[in-house]
Amino acid sequence: MLDQLSLLSFASGGWGSALLAGALVTIALALSCLPIGLPLGLAVAVAARSKNRWVRAWATTFSTVFRGLPELLTLLIIYYGCQIAAQKILAMMGYDAQVTINTFVAAMVAFSLVFAAFSSEIWLGAFKTIPKGQFEAASALGLSKFTTFRKVVLPQLARIALPGLSNNWLSLLKDTSLVSTISLVDLMRQTNLAVSVTKDPMLFYSVACLGYLFFSAISGRLFSFLERYFSRHQRSVQP
Repeated sequence: MLDQLSLLSFASGGWGSALLAGALVTIALALSCLPIGLPLGLAVAVAARSKNRWVRAWATTFSTVFRGLPELLTLLIIYYGCQIAAQKILAMMGYDAQVTINTFVAAMVAFSLVFAAFSSEIWLGAFKTIPKGQFEAASALGLSKFTTFRKVVLPQLARIALPGLSNNWLSLLKDTSLVSTISLVDLMRQTNLAVSVTKDPMLFYSVACLGYLFFSAISGRLFSFLERYFSRHQRSVQP
């Protein structure tokens, strides 16, 4: 038992530092997808409601493709496909160079696209719950479409969409384990390396499970707080 615990120490010969570094990469990757995936998903949902059929077609195609493809396949296409495309473009311009894309950036782009596709459906469902009369009332008050969206619609969308977005976030957090396939050293990659060296799979896989469960528990508390925050005005008007 003591020998197993020593494998998790932060001293020389222990894997504690490596596992912690991998956990930080995991959470950093997941968080870095939010600034791209959330607004892009909202933009896709807005486009799906557009009166322009070409814009609607783009939104439908985007959502269908990235929701239909396995996350691993999307990751591999972004990582290897972008490198190959960049090399071909450079070759056409007369440059013979080896192009290498940063694994973290490739994973961030791939998972952001997947997150945007799934979150767009959540945003779209939230749009359908908002009465059309609110848009008409805002127009009668002389509010522009942008102001109406920012001041009237978006706060309601955020409150309604939060439960669905929290599920998407947890899926994103778990999907980050796939980046080990492109050699990004995240928690799962470090766990596999530790197992291959120490030959103690149960110990390290159990630690990885606790790590992901810890992230999920913290995320659950955070989303509960956000739901209460966005619902505070709704509670205050109840008799």
